[in-house]
Amino acid sequence: MLLSFIALFFTINNNNFHKSKFISSANGITGGLYEKNSQISNYFNLKFQNNELVSENTHLKNLIEKLASKADSSINITVVDSTLYNQKYTYTSAKIYSNKFHTLNNFILLNKGQNQGVEKEMAVINSKGIIGITEDISANYTRVQSILNSNSKINAKLKNSFHFGTLVWNGLDYNIVQLEDIPRQAAIKVGDTIITGGKSTIFPEGILIGTIQKINSQSSNHSIDIKLFNDMSNISHTYIVTALDKKEIRTLNNSVDE
Repeated sequence: MLLSFIALFFTINNNNFHKSKFISSANGITGGLYEKNSQISNYFNLKFQNNELVSENTHLKNLIEKLASKADSSINITVVDSTLYNQKYTYTSAKIYSNKFHTLNNFILLNKGQNQGVEKEMAVINSKGIIGITEDISANYTRVQSILNSNSKINAKLKNSFHFGTLVWNGLDYNIVQLEDIPRQAAIKVGDTIITGGKSTIFPEGILIGTIQKINSQSSNHSIDIKLFNDMSNISHTYIVTALDKKEIRTLNNSVDE
């Protein structure tokens, strides 16, 4: 075997044709090995890369909110200091630890809690739309009332009009929710987009919900089936939305009620 290897070495080394074939084959094998090694490394780095993307998206959401608030302030002639932001929302990323979607009253568990500034009645969303509202908080975890909950009632509206309604769930299909109390005179059609209405202190206006799948006309109002943009059986990362003006608005509302 030693003599065979020596003979092979001299053959390859002294013959240009054999030498080029050997180098080409060696490069192909080496390239294949490097590619497999790269694929394996990339696979094990996916979790890290995903966390990096979530962190970056959270930063960008907060930056966009600041820029939008600054733009709104810049056109207000009563602003004394134009460097001050009138920011309304901040965003905190959170990972889903458990997600129930097959019962009548479903809840989601997040890995953020009081220590991270989470409070009750905060909006929970992701890049595709609404998820739910924070309900019970511990030091480092939060239970979220999913939109797939019979007690869930969220202000929502048609994207292309000013007609509002209430988003509920009838407990039948985890991909379909219902929008109720839309007036019959509202011009609606299958395929129209539904978004959050912004008439509460929880959800910002304009967060995606879904599209109209079916219109059930009643005596005075429409009851509409909404196909969610989110697949509620397949969600992992979320954003918890802090409404910075919530306490001030609720204080004023309570004083008016009194």
